Amino acid sequence: MPLKNINPTKTEAWAKLEKHYGEAKNYQLRKLFKEDKNRKENFSINFEELHVDFSKNHITKETLSKLISLAEEIDLKDAIEKYYTGDKINVTEDRSVLHTVLRSNSNEPVFVDGKDVKPPVQTALRKIKAFSNKVISGKWKGYTGKAITDVVNIGVGGSDLGPKMVVEGLKFYKNKLNTHFVSNVDGDHVFEILKKLNPETTLFIVVSKSFSTKETITNANTIRDWFLKSATVFDVAKHFVAVSSNINAVLNFGIDKKNVFPMWNWVGGRFSLWSAVGLSISLSVGFDNFKRLLNGAEKMDIHFRETDFDKNIPVILALLSLWYNNFFRCDTEGVFVYSQYLNILPEYLQQAVMESNGKGVDRNGNEVTYETGTIVWGGTGTNMQHAFMQLLHQGTKIVPADFIGFEEPLNGLADHHKKLMANLYAQTEALSFGKTKEEVHLELKTKGEFEKVNKLLPYKVFKGNKQSNTIIFKKLTPESLGMLISMYEHKVFTQGVLWNIYSYDQFGVELGKELTEKILYS
Repeated sequence: MPLKNINPTKTEAWAKLEKHYGEAKNYQLRKLFKEDKNRKENFSINFEELHVDFSKNHITKETLSKLISLAEEIDLKDAIEKYYTGDKINVTEDRSVLHTVLRSNSNEPVFVDGKDVKPPVQTALRKIKAFSNKVISGKWKGYTGKAITDVVNIGVGGSDLGPKMVVEGLKFYKNKLNTHFVSNVDGDHVFEILKKLNPETTLFIVVSKSFSTKETITNANTIRDWFLKSATVFDVAKHFVAVSSNINAVLNFGIDKKNVFPMWNWVGGRFSLWSAVGLSISLSVGFDNFKRLLNGAEKMDIHFRETDFDKNIPVILALLSLWYNNFFRCDTEGVFVYSQYLNILPEYLQQAVMESNGKGVDRNGNEVTYETGTIVWGGTGTNMQHAFMQLLHQGTKIVPADFIGFEEPLNGLADHHKKLMANLYAQTEALSFGKTKEEVHLELKTKGEFEKVNKLLPYKVFKGNKQSNTIIFKKLTPESLGMLISMYEHKVFTQGVLWNIYSYDQFGVELGKELTEKILYS
């Protein structure tokens, strides 16, 4: 069964939120915290090793109750069950949406077109494990008998961004293999990667469901031509593998049928890193760590499916996003990560959010009359504090933001990490509470700068009252990264349900492709 088609703006809950916004727009965070000494505890959720503090938002218990009422009136619970059980909720493409199955350890079957999809998923995982172990151990040999030293993932979009983000994010856990990513059809990008490689010791993974994606196949053909300058066509099978559903095209390319990994149409590209699309992850950090990544994601899957909305992390984050996007008219959301390992996360979430919910037509086929997807952007701390944070603190734009950090460092250097996390907490405090005229006045007088008081006072005031969420894990591990990615996936899903749009098609990318073909061959 498809999702229910309910225009959120026509609900009773929406009308009540509009009325409530008249009061909420004047909330002052300083005052809210002063009135409720336990506000942080009252607006925080702890789950496993994850702590989410959403107390620095323009909400009260009444706000939260009204937002949850909207989720209930739209019947989010029904949508969640359809999401997990194989209903074809991607109606425009007549597909189920089942990336959750890719990390499920449950024996409960999930049927698509009358077939349980879990057995082939488990078969694929066993194949990924066997292949990864063979390459990492050195048993897999290249055409001159040498072991593999480098792995190159050739893909684009979800076949690139997800694996690349995780490989970079879990670099602390990497093995001896060097992992590279080729995505842009820009020849300079391919050239810069190839000049680092030895064809005798490099394994290439071509990731394309159709094996016809122009950027991917152009890059794959260029790389194969480079490879054939020192090898023969018979050697291609030892250095190229594929993740695809187009077996004939893969075989024509020269890849051995035994080295083709499956892709399923019930997994969208931007949610596919959990499948064989993540083969580069398994090769980079080992299958055991890849499985830990999946297990962490499953923990969040279970939390999202089973937890009441008032303690449900993805639901709360999605409701807050809607609150700011549709009532406060905030167009963008910041993702600020206090880990250099996760520097690609904001870029990855841009695709996950903007390709999913950048839609202007609702599930009834009508043009929407309200705001949908948000613009996602971000950076890593503390670099961003010396870049764009000035605008957030004293500019005219309001940017709801997630600050993501980890209690413990990976490489020791406790002093560095203490300073890093102090910066994270300081930024959220400064955004929320700012600095008053009285505080600036006292500061300048204390420094003996009496003559500068009148001149500098207006420039050193911080109005504050800027909202943010603080998302803290104990440590950056495969499990915690899996939980983090899954959390945002479910936030995306919830937003799409609330906005009554289809989150899992991406027709918006097609027109550019069509025009490219016309321009190339006209």
